[in-house]
Amino acid sequence: MSPAARILVVDDDPHARDLLKRLLGMLGEVSQASDPKMAATRLSEEGPFDLVFTDMMMPNAGDGLIVLNEVRAHLPDTPVIVVTAFGNIEGALDSIQQGAFDYLSKPFDVDAIVRVARRALEQKRLVEENRSLRKQVERGAMVGRSPALLEVYKQVARAAATAVPVLITGETGTGKEMVARALHRRSPRSNGPFIPVDCGAISESLMESELFGHARGSFTGATGARRGLFEEAHGGTLFLDEIGDVGPKVQAQLLRALQEGEIRRVGESAPVKVDVRVVAATNKDLKARVAEGLFREDLLYRLDVVHLQLPPLRERREDIPALVEHFAALQARGGVAPVVASEAMARLTAYDWPGNVRQLENVVARALALNVTGVLGPPDFPEPIGDAPRKLSGLTGDMPSLAELSRRYAAHVLQHVGGNKSEAARLLDVDRKTLYKLLEAHEPAGE
Repeated sequence: MSPAARILVVDDDPHARDLLKRLLGMLGEVSQASDPKMAATRLSEEGPFDLVFTDMMMPNAGDGLIVLNEVRAHLPDTPVIVVTAFGNIEGALDSIQQGAFDYLSKPFDVDAIVRVARRALEQKRLVEENRSLRKQVERGAMVGRSPALLEVYKQVARAAATAVPVLITGETGTGKEMVARALHRRSPRSNGPFIPVDCGAISESLMESELFGHARGSFTGATGARRGLFEEAHGGTLFLDEIGDVGPKVQAQLLRALQEGEIRRVGESAPVKVDVRVVAATNKDLKARVAEGLFREDLLYRLDVVHLQLPPLRERREDIPALVEHFAALQARGGVAPVVASEAMARLTAYDWPGNVRQLENVVARALALNVTGVLGPPDFPEPIGDAPRKLSGLTGDMPSLAELSRRYAAHVLQHVGGNKSEAARLLDVDRKTLYKLLEAHEPAGE
């Protein structure tokens, strides 16, 4: 949430406007309008706004639905919170159905105003972030042409055309969310929302309300009804990251949602139909968690209809140079990507990357932030990457002949530079023809 958020308050009661301005002033700059006509002027002359508060009933001036429709027409990503008198709850519910983010009742609950405003501004930030990430995917953020990654591409293409659940597994940082976004973008649901949920970052007590929503008064602090993320994802894709961290109660509710295509809000008995494709991801062994009694076996079967296993970066080193160039281009200042020195690229390729693609991206970003020459060399990267040692003990353990040792060392250098034969020849101080001879002339039969 930006500290410079711009908020518009629309209310014919000057006391209510002033109160809201004082409360919301801690979140950013607040403008006021006394009726829908003035609000339209503010929106056209002072916009865009990040958040709009509007009274529902403004006698002789119109109602909040006019403001809501105006905002939706010109600022579709801007959340609108409707303020209503206690006796006009039905009107507030109508506004929710027409796209309002939430509603609040008069007299005001001071804590609720700030809490709902923060949540609305956070949602707007996430919407903008999702759009930015989607553009990155469209520019090719799934980078690499290694055989392991090409197999993932094929599986994504096949699975995207279906609506069945997908389970993505792999080590932390291998790009599970990026694959989930690619599945959504290539699917018939691509025009619908993509809603990511970090299950590991939400407490068990809040997870139920976050996913399934709640009725007003269903628990302390529930001052208004709220749709859950399943309903937000209707017609699109819900991405449940770190699904292995979900507790038993929510596991049971997820199973029902997958089986029946419906959810129940907290505090309500009536089911709500949802049309959502669920993509889940984890770095945990869910079968082991089932054996330990920590994860429902029937839920695992429901989630694991299509299984995508992402390879760690150390198993597709040939993709590292392309990834480095991609991240450098994305993050380059002034639109000019820096040059990565060949020795630095060789060491980046040789490193094992325990944090995988995410770690590589962060390392490149750090190097760019501190570099002033326009050329990234080994000193620009932290230990042990920048001074990656050569591991040669495995080459000599069986006391090979000098010819065989030469072949092994040439193969080691070639692997070290990610298969780049020109770079390997340069490091060995030979031409490419000699490199081929080193690699092939002494190669044992059948190897």
